[in-house]
Amino acid sequence: MNYNLLEQLGLGNIDLTYLFIISYGFILLLIILMIIQTVRLGKLSKKYKKFMSGRNARSLEKDIMGLYEDNKFVKVSIEKNRKDIQTLYKKFENAYQKIGIVKYDAFNQMGGQLSFSLALLDENDNGFILNSVHSTEGCYSYTKEIKNGLCDISLGDEEKKALDIAMGIEIE
Repeated sequence: MNYNLLEQLGLGNIDLTYLFIISYGFILLLIILMIIQTVRLGKLSKKYKKFMSGRNARSLEKDIMGLYEDNKFVKVSIEKNRKDIQTLYKKFENAYQKIGIVKYDAFNQMGGQLSFSLALLDENDNGFILNSVHSTEGCYSYTKEIKNGLCDISLGDEEKKALDIAMGIEIE
């Protein structure tokens, strides 16, 4: 057989059997690819039908808009909560949040450790020490102002210990 077309293409020396085998292999590859794409299309079609089941395009658009509005509401709420938390932190900065108390016997004749020193401090170690001394003649209370963890008036041992407890300083 004389195949002029193959000779014109420069393939006149090739056996047609090889050409047919290559063609059949290529066709088989295309069939396999078509089957894979058909399976993928079937899966996508099932997902699409499930997504659209019982809904029309208009109700789906309403649902999406509802979610968008809910998202905007949540963002506004988060921002409001963030501002409220910052306000609370600012307010609590000046609230007494550190406490130290030491009970002691002011005089050896009294028992039961009725005297005490109470230190109340805010976040910045500002506050006061309340010292209450009990004796047989009565009870005497006085305060000392604390600024940045320091007192302008000298502190007694019990007052210093109460202040250290409030500030979280290790006591020996």
